[in-house]
Amino acid sequence: MLIDTHAHLDYPDYDPDRAEVIGRATDAGVTEIISIGTRIDSSIRAVELAENFPNIWATVGIHPCDVDNAPDDAIDQLRKLAQSRRVVAVGEIGLDYHHLPENPAEIEPNKKLQARLFREQLDLCVELGLNAVIHQRDSWDDTLAILKEFTGKVRGVFHCFGGTLEQAQEVISLGHLVSFTGIVTFKNARQVQATAQDMPFDQFMVETDCPYLAPAPDRGKRCEPAHTRRVAEQIAQLRGVSLEEIAARTTKTAREFFRFER
Repeated sequence: MLIDTHAHLDYPDYDPDRAEVIGRATDAGVTEIISIGTRIDSSIRAVELAENFPNIWATVGIHPCDVDNAPDDAIDQLRKLAQSRRVVAVGEIGLDYHHLPENPAEIEPNKKLQARLFREQLDLCVELGLNAVIHQRDSWDDTLAILKEFTGKVRGVFHCFGGTLEQAQEVISLGHLVSFTGIVTFKNARQVQATAQDMPFDQFMVETDCPYLAPAPDRGKRCEPAHTRRVAEQIAQLRGVSLEEIAARTTKTAREFFRFER
């Protein structure tokens, strides 16, 4: 039994065969999926999916790459959406300095807006008693600095983690977790493979970030929640343990972090 802790099932990539995709996940042993919100409309769709499929849960949030399009009442809308018992976290939220505006004059205002909405959504986590799904890209120091303001109030999972073991340990020391994607199956992904190999048990989860990052040998194709199994198989191989052990450990960690049926 596995949990795909980060999927974008609301994306149009799945419009032709969404029910079949969910069925294939179940057949692969991926018994639960968390569909991640990235905007208001995306969050609405994630909640609708979770309320229509018993094995799907949802998060609601504004992705840092979408802050410029966030409505003025975004926090109020997220708060309302989070009243659904199928919502298990706020996310994905954070900072992204990889996809910044091309106009140099717009870069600093965009960073400030990202930081403001990140803090406001972390405040919402505190208010609602929810954890956070963290997006961090080329923004390590600033992301950690903001999260430190919420130490002891909010826990987060750094999704699609690709850093070093030392960075993972820094995250863990602050009370957070990390999650690994199909990147661990890529031949050139030695750093993340080394991290996944030596991470303490019970401090990491598995995900797909689908439709992105399909694991080998399907790299470049549409990813699906069923591929969570390949992620877990690769980590099991790296650590020299069984798939069943990875599945049991990561499922327990996910259930404790997201607190299903809260």
